Amino acid sequence: MRQAGRVVGEHRRCFGRDQTISDPWHYVPVLARKPNWVLPSGLERVRRKLTGSADGDRQMVSILSAVLSDGLLAVEAACLEALRQGVHSADVILHILSRRREPPPPCAVMAPDALQLRLIPAADATIA
Repeated sequence: MRQAGRVVGEHRRCFGRDQTISDPWHYVPVLARKPNWVLPSGLERVRRKLTGSADGDRQMVSILSAVLSDGLLAVEAACLEALRQGVHSADVILHILSRRREPPPPCAVMAPDALQLRLIPAADATIA
């Protein structure tokens, strides 16, 4: 990537399947600010279990990205719930998070005057 003719970033292309190419130098500024970053226990257990998977890094990035929208406490709780169920995939953890979100309030539908009832029906459950 270039900005004003100067190279500001470089990323090697990966042609193989299920491969992740990481450049650890990209993380140095972050690590300089917070060198002893420790994940909460549930997230750390999930990270360790995903380490052996072919797409474990990608799954872990998905889980960590959910912290931005759901918060660390919610993601940690979802990880712990998934582990209690004997699973640790990002799909399951993200599904748990989505179930816990409050649904948006229903939209109010305003009926035009022409569709308003003029005579309200009376409920009659008796058999004639």
